[in-house]
Amino acid sequence: MNINQQRISLFRQDLQRAFTILHLEIEDESHLHAGHAGAASGGGHFKVTIVAPEFKGLNLVSRHRAIYEALKTHIPSEIHALTISALSADELAS
Repeated sequence: MNINQQRISLFRQDLQRAFTILHLEIEDESHLHAGHAGAASGGGHFKVTIVAPEFKGLNLVSRHRAIYEALKTHIPSEIHALTISALSADELAS
C-alpha cells in the first residue's frame, strides 16, 4: 500500500465518522498534477464522491464546508487539493 492509499484509508475513516455514508469513492488524482507546486510539498490531489442523507437541504457551499471540516486534520499536509461531488440520497435516486 503506497502513501496515498494509506491516506485514503484515513480520509475514509474520518468521513465515515462524520456522515451516514450511502456511497463513497475517493480517488487519488495526484499523478495528474506531477510537478505542481502543491505536489512538491507532499500533499496530494484527491477526488471525493460522497452520498449521504446529511446533505439534504444543504447548498453546495455548506456541503463542501462539512466535508472540509471532516477532513481538516489532513489539510494541507496530506491534502493539497480536493475535488468534491456531494449528493443527498434523493439526488442520487433522481
